[in-house]
Parts: sequence; structure tokens; C-alpha cells
Amino acid sequence: MSPLKFKLTLPAKRSENPMGYRDAIFLIGSCFSENIGAKLTTHLFKVFENPHGILFNPISVTQSLSDCMVNKQYVESDLFKLNEVWNSWHHHSRYSGITAAEAVEKINDSIKKGHAFLKVADHIVITLGSAWVYQLNNQSTHTEGQVVANNHKAPATWFDRKLMKPDDLVVLLKNTIQQLQQFNPHLNIIFTISPVRHLREGLIENNRSKAVLIQAVHDVIECSDKTAYFPSYEYVMDDLRDYRFYAEDLVHPNYAASNYVWEKLVETYFNEETQQIMKQVAELQIAMQHKPFFAGSIQHQEFLQNCIAKTERLLALYPYLKLDDQLQSFKQQVAK
Repeated sequence: MSPLKFKLTLPAKRSENPMGYRDAIFLIGSCFSENIGAKLTTHLFKVFENPHGILFNPISVTQSLSDCMVNKQYVESDLFKLNEVWNSWHHHSRYSGITAAEAVEKINDSIKKGHAFLKVADHIVITLGSAWVYQLNNQSTHTEGQVVANNHKAPATWFDRKLMKPDDLVVLLKNTIQQLQQFNPHLNIIFTISPVRHLREGLIENNRSKAVLIQAVHDVIECSDKTAYFPSYEYVMDDLRDYRFYAEDLVHPNYAASNYVWEKLVETYFNEETQQIMKQVAELQIAMQHKPFFAGSIQHQEFLQNCIAKTERLLALYPYLKLDDQLQSFKQQVAK
């Protein structure tokens, strides 16, 4: 008799285009992409994420990529003032400012860095969150029809909501892929769908949105070179499939779910050597956070010397690792 199965498991499939510590990884899209970006950063990979801030809809994501590719420089007339703050309809509120000059400086500095990083990036991870788009209407006194990346707490009456059609999204993504591959011919493009529920749209509307995204992304990948799909959405919705893997808001995956998806990403994109390096880097990062009760004790000094030896050994084997700050920190704590 076969044993009872209480869940389905989606196995990780090793990618033909693995990531390594020599690679530059560009991430863009929803807050889920920032969660993965934070884990990559903690493990000291070369990462650049969200040059326009957190973005959910595909139009705003592709607009951000276009801005980076052409190195667009915003001017004060591109902004608007609301609630005493200057904002951009193409950006998250983290790029807003008390003055227009402050906001423009933050926006343009991020785009310049994004342009330079994207030009040499080895991988880009594009996380799409929702196919619902919000457009300014004639009550907003702004550009009617403009798709916004963030509502910046503007009145709800300023916006009309529309669900993108799969065919329109396919055209948009195909054009973006073509532009990216012309801009950076060796770039590997990875699409993923955020498992974050957009409940403000409603449960049925959220599912319609995710269906549009999934259908369009797979249609595009089937006819595009150097593109892939990483199933973040499926790992949470079909593999874990339990509300205990969501935060209290029942919208965002919790720590356990995020770690599960991260582990699947590691299995998919990092080879055994890279995974071994990651483990050692993680140990050193934890050691960096260690707060001794007695800094001058023999035990703590031995701990520091051990950390120095581990760091120097790693740097000797992999001199491209960004461990200089860690090595300096350990050495500074050694008693003279």
C-alpha cells in the first residue's frame, strides 16, 4: 500500500544558466523581489534592485527598465506636488522629496546607477505582481490615461482601474525583452510571479490578475531566447498551500514561506561550489553581529582570530568576494 501524501511538492529544476559570485544580478518588481534581493545582499552577491522603487504592474516595471536603458534624466516639470511632497507617477514614494530638486536628484542618481549596472548585468529577475493598472482620469488635473506606479495617497476619484489583456501584455514583454537583449546581449532574463495576494482588488480579481500574468509570461518565454520562469507563485500557492505560511494579513508570505522559496532559488540557480561559499559567507555575517559580554577575554580573542583566518582563507580562494569590511571589522576588535 502506498503511503498517504499530504501535499504536493514542486521539485527545483537546475538552471542551465547558473548564478555565481562573479555575476551581477539586477532585480526589479514587487516587494517579493526585494525580499529575495535582501537575501542575495546578505550573502554578498553583486545586486542592484528596483531603481524606481517597488513596482507591481508590468507597465511600470517596463517603464523603469526603459528609463534605465536610455539613462533618462528627469526634470522638475516631470514631478507633481501633493500633500506637501514632490512625487513622480513612475516611482515609489521612497523617491519623493520635500523639494522638487531633492526628488529629482534621488531619481536621477538611481537611474544612472541602474543604467551602469544593467549594462553589465549577467541576470535580471523580473517579478510581476498584478495585471491591474491604475490610470489617471480627467478628475486628476494630471495627464489623463497615465498609468501610475504608486498612487502617492492621491484621492481615489483620480484613478480608473483596468485589467491588462494577456495579448497586450505579451506584446509589452516581447518588446522589453528585445530592448534588453539589444542593450545587453549576454543578459539572462528570469520572470517570476509574486505570491503576494492583492486583496484590495478582491480574491476573484486577484486570481484573474495572476492568470493574466502567468499566461502572458509563459507565452513570451516559449518564443524568446535566454528567458526562463522561476515558479515563486507556485511554490507558495501549490507546494506550501497553507495559510500558516502567510503573515497575519493573509496577503504576504511569512518568513518560513520566503525562506522556502529562497531555498528553491538556491537549488535552481547556484551550483554546489557557490552554495558552499554561501554557507561560509553566512557564518561570517553572523559572526559580524556577535556582541561579546567580555570583549577582551581570551575566548573572544580566539573567536576573532578564527574569524580572521576563515575570512582570509576565503579571500585567498575567491579574491572577488566582498569581504574586506568583515576582515577589517574582525581585525579592529583584536586586542592590541
